[in-house]
Amino acid sequence: MPARATAPAGMPPRTGAWVVVPTYNERATLPALVARLLNALPAAPAADLRILVVDDNSPDGTGALADELAAADERLAVLHRTAKTGLGDAYAAGFAVALDAGARRIIQMDADGSHDPAAIPALLAALDAGADLAVGSRYVAGGATPDWPLRRRILSRGGCAYARLVLGLEIRDLTGGFKAWRPDTLEAALAEPLTVQGYGFQIELTERAVRGGARVTEVPIAFRDRTQGESKMGAAIVREAIVRVPQLRLAARTAGTRTADGGRGTNAPALSPSPVNRSAGAR
Repeated sequence: MPARATAPAGMPPRTGAWVVVPTYNERATLPALVARLLNALPAAPAADLRILVVDDNSPDGTGALADELAAADERLAVLHRTAKTGLGDAYAAGFAVALDAGARRIIQMDADGSHDPAAIPALLAALDAGADLAVGSRYVAGGATPDWPLRRRILSRGGCAYARLVLGLEIRDLTGGFKAWRPDTLEAALAEPLTVQGYGFQIELTERAVRGGARVTEVPIAFRDRTQGESKMGAAIVREAIVRVPQLRLAARTAGTRTADGGRGTNAPALSPSPVNRSAGAR
């Protein structure tokens, strides 16, 4: 597993559910998100919760603002990174802090307001029902993408369909970033360094969990377009995902071959999808 990040100074260990939120130039959206999270947390199944903002030295002062918010509520902590090295790296650093603190459940979500904190109890309920990974899904019954332009709908659905086809997985929303993890499942998925740094890392991490035998439940969510700030999705990120998905499949087949015959064989079995449960609605 990659080297663990150091917990922010003065942050007491907590062992309930942790919400990891990476930020880069999200000063306009962060206060409202934190307020919504703090309102939603008391309704979550676990009483002991922590919000961890992972800021990549945002030029707009997001990190300093996060510190101010954390000073006002001890459930919020901030992990400062010195540079922006990719979404995958930011999440890995936050995950490492949560795992080191003994978190029992770990939630990941965007900072731009697209993910509704009110859906967190449903994700945690899926873990309580036996899932190792609960995926907030736009593309199961009850999921939605309100206010999205047609071009983005086509790009997102097409990307998910492409990844499903190439990787041989049953999960319908492979590119989404609103998820809840059991710690052992997440730690196993992070055992090797991430190879994708853009939004394609969402595909990589979920694929690793599936390859490791995780039980996955898709929970319907409404994913709204951001109303403030600027999207981080660019052509380079899309290209990275297109190129890396076949490489992920090749890596999975190679790993399967080495496991089956000690690394001497040439005919790797196809990647077997983990059991996937598509929840009919929030619990």
